[in-house]
Amino acid sequence: MDLRKALVFIFLVFQSVNLFAKDYLATYFGIRSDGIALNTKSIQFALDHINKNGGGRLVFHVGRYLTGTIHMRSNVTIQLEEGAVLLGSLNPFDYQSRTNPFMTSMIFADSVENIGITGKGMIDGQGKQVALNYIDVIDKGLIKDKFRNGRPEIETRPMIIYFRGCKNITIRNVLLKNSASWNQTYDQCKNITVDSITVDNKDYWNEDGVDIVDCDSVSITNSFFDVADDGICLKSHDSKLFCNNVFIRNNTVRSSANAIKFGTVSRGGFKNIRIINNKVYDTYRSAIALEAVDGGFIENIEVDSLQVVNTGNVVFLRVGERWGEKTARMNNVSIKNIVAEVPATKPDAGYLYEGPVEDLPRNVSPGIIITGLPNKKITGVTISNVEIKHAGGGNPSYAKVALNELDSIPELPAKYPDFSMFKELPAWGIYVRHATGLSISNIALRAAKKDYRLPIVLDDVHRSVFSNIGVKQPEQKKIFYLHKSTEVTTDKAAKVTTKS
Repeated sequence: MDLRKALVFIFLVFQSVNLFAKDYLATYFGIRSDGIALNTKSIQFALDHINKNGGGRLVFHVGRYLTGTIHMRSNVTIQLEEGAVLLGSLNPFDYQSRTNPFMTSMIFADSVENIGITGKGMIDGQGKQVALNYIDVIDKGLIKDKFRNGRPEIETRPMIIYFRGCKNITIRNVLLKNSASWNQTYDQCKNITVDSITVDNKDYWNEDGVDIVDCDSVSITNSFFDVADDGICLKSHDSKLFCNNVFIRNNTVRSSANAIKFGTVSRGGFKNIRIINNKVYDTYRSAIALEAVDGGFIENIEVDSLQVVNTGNVVFLRVGERWGEKTARMNNVSIKNIVAEVPATKPDAGYLYEGPVEDLPRNVSPGIIITGLPNKKITGVTISNVEIKHAGGGNPSYAKVALNELDSIPELPAKYPDFSMFKELPAWGIYVRHATGLSISNIALRAAKKDYRLPIVLDDVHRSVFSNIGVKQPEQKKIFYLHKSTEVTTDKAAKVTTKS
């Protein structure tokens, strides 16, 4: 078949698909828009019918459409027009769970393709009230749950979207609001587009914005996330799989945990990830957290053009050995063009579900923290063109680690990873431990107040270059302290203290 015939064939196939794809009004299936009638069976019938008849869109116009769990079918899109609200039922018994893995959701999809949720409408999970109703039925013994920390387990509470093993997914323009758990999870899926959505998910505990688990070819762009837990979170649950080819661009994230994070679970890994031109504000933990702690890998990561206002930590890189896993590694991470502010006060103070005050006593944490392990050094990290405005003000009477006490900082290989996990650290700007092959250049560190800590402390760092480092801090003369480090090149003008 020559090129012309091939193009004609593709065009005819495309036209035939469009010919059979059509719009179906929700009202055609008796789906009620009064916010009172439960539409679960009617919506499911509609999705099944559209699938069996060649695919198309199920279109919801202005109204409130109450539903429990529904299951997406191949070649079907839910179109929510402006003013349409898909409303989660308040009754826990209207939701279904799946096994392997166990998850509960308002909208499920398993091993289907060419699916979407689009339009300028809204999905409101009514999550807080749903969670409280779960507590009621747990107290009655009608549902079994571990019920830790005064709330039902994450997997028991329904998220809005859980898609697993699916291909060709489009989530565009919609507002996703108030899940009872994580907002949306895409697990072992391929070809995912999340574009121009708004996620308002700060009404209860564990409300992530979007979770990407062992997926390939993902685009998250032009979206806004305001959440009580991690904003954009990549995970790897399967040691034989990994997140690959993920593009995160032009998003704004507010979080009472981490804004953009890899590695809540990191059994497989993360590769070929680009994080470009994003904004972070009022975020309690890290703006960027890359964590390989469960045996997986992190490699070929690019972070470029990040604006950060009011965050507890700017960059946190960590390799650990949680659950006894010994093979974790991190290599080839590029971070550049960052402007950030680290305040003296709690960044998410005043939000309904704030991050917990923990890992104290400690002064305001360093802007950049890079920590491997003695036998698992982080390698090949490049950081350039970074400006960090730090509150400073570290008070040795409150918490202190002296420079001759660096070996007393615990390794904590099995602890849940987080920027504050070590409590007090001896630097306010950059702290690096167990790393090799770093290239750190064009860095401007500004502390607003006098701080007993040095701007930069390196512990067990080797074959690394630090160049064009500018520091402004009241009464500060020394910039670097090197401990058990070799072949580290620093600016000739910088004041360096070394201990072998």
